[in-house]
Amino acid sequence: MHVQKSHHPSIDKVKRLFAEYLGAHGLRKTPERFAILEEIYTRNDHFDAESLYVHMKTHNYHVSRATVYNTLDLLCQCQLILKHHFGDHVTRYERAYGVAPHDHLICTECGRILEFSDPYIQEIRERMSRTTDFDISHHALILYGKCGKGCRPQGNGLGALR
Repeated sequence: MHVQKSHHPSIDKVKRLFAEYLGAHGLRKTPERFAILEEIYTRNDHFDAESLYVHMKTHNYHVSRATVYNTLDLLCQCQLILKHHFGDHVTRYERAYGVAPHDHLICTECGRILEFSDPYIQEIRERMSRTTDFDISHHALILYGKCGKGCRPQGNGLGALR
């Protein structure tokens, strides 16, 4: 799997937030935890814990599998990453800080994950919050199908109408 890398503009801010979280909870601020955080914030993909661990080991980071898993849990708790279950029995993660709200399209054939944003979805959230007096903290919309990268028959792109 090719991992697209980029320098996230808020990496220093994310490190400060993580350090504050660790300090507030009496947890150690280890170089390994910060190496994992930095690796996540240089990625542009949805990753699983095992592939992150293997990537870090093959790039000469000295981290244990347990450290990767435990750090992912900490990063979820302090809301610097999001955890997803896309129906393939693999927990995937993505960075959360400084990322615009979005939803996902999942190809059931090749596993490709596409992100999309639609202001109409935000309007629905706001309307439902008002009309039901429900404080919506977050949502997840996942659409499944076959992508146009060779996974579905070529045609008009609209799929079969039922």
